[in-house]
Amino acid sequence: MARRRTEMVEETRAKLIAAARRAFAAKGYAGASMDDLTAEAGLTRGALYHNFGDKKGLLWAVIEEIDGEMVERMAKARSEAKSLWDGLMDEVSAYVEMSLEPEIQRIVHLDGPAVLGDPSQWPTQMACLRTTQETVEALIAEGTVAPVDAEAVARLLNGAALNAALWIAASDDPPAVTARASEAVRRLASGLLARP
Repeated sequence: MARRRTEMVEETRAKLIAAARRAFAAKGYAGASMDDLTAEAGLTRGALYHNFGDKKGLLWAVIEEIDGEMVERMAKARSEAKSLWDGLMDEVSAYVEMSLEPEIQRIVHLDGPAVLGDPSQWPTQMACLRTTQETVEALIAEGTVAPVDAEAVARLLNGAALNAALWIAASDDPPAVTARASEAVRRLASGLLARP
């Protein structure tokens, strides 16, 4: 009985997140009505309130789902690289380039900060920061990166990638801005490399 209830709760949450994700991508957060979201999911407003508290809570859940997918894609880019350094650069580039995708632009980089505040303070960003810091520490240990404060580097590198993504999402010409931003972030990062 408890297992069935848990499955029903998970199914309800998944339906609401899927409906919200489609609506937020198509209409934006402000343009997506809670009545339309719940009707599309075949549920009531009560289900939304019970599972997410409010529309803002639902946006958090949608961003967490998208962010999880982004992290998987970044990890894949890193794992396919020839070296740890190339992996870090490929991971940063993948993050920046995902800003070209309309769903990510609208939900994560435009509506997310407008509704939820500074994305550098989101729990998902904190997890990325820890991963980047660990990678920088490993690069310092192997001698690829000069001895430097790994936390400071991680914060600045993640900040550069995040700000590049926000710039791309808000620009009138995202592909052109992406090329400029990707090149600039790579050049900035290259200053970390240990010199022979």
